[in-house]
Amino acid sequence: MASSVTDTQGIIAIAAAAAALLALLGCAVLAIRLRRLRRAQRLVIGAAGEQDVIAHAAGMQEAFESLREYVEQTALRLDERLAGVEAELRGAISHRALVRYDAYNELSGHQSMSIALLDDERSGIVLSCIHHRDQARVYGKRVLEGRGELELSPEEAEAVRLALTDGARAAEAVRGEAGGASSGRA
Repeated sequence: MASSVTDTQGIIAIAAAAAALLALLGCAVLAIRLRRLRRAQRLVIGAAGEQDVIAHAAGMQEAFESLREYVEQTALRLDERLAGVEAELRGAISHRALVRYDAYNELSGHQSMSIALLDDERSGIVLSCIHHRDQARVYGKRVLEGRGELELSPEEAEAVRLALTDGARAAEAVRGEAGGASSGRA
């Protein structure tokens, strides 16, 4: 029983061979794509890696979580340190002003002066240096919450006012002849 290629069995055999050839070509294409995919995976996870992309992604997620926790802990520590530094800085001199004047109306070039040095709680000290031709005197008065512990002279009160209104930048006020010099008391 010789069969020919043109009968039904021959046609089925040719079709099966063609389908097998197409399946073989499809397998070859898929093998090439799989090889390229594995090569791309090696680029992502390294040559020594024995894990796939999903395991690598899970490892990266864990690393990011631990990094996030570390950053949060560091931020908390820095917040605590910053709060301590801010508390200490409240006591630092942050407001200052200088007022020059002629204490005895001598027209000596405004050689007398009062300087206010205050912190953020408006407390500190006022120093006054009263110059006269023959002598110079220095006075210091404590300031608490913007008010002198002892009575402040007009120049000292002006220095405190300028320090509190001008804030951190240094203010220098020179009283003119019409500005009214003090009587020399401090």
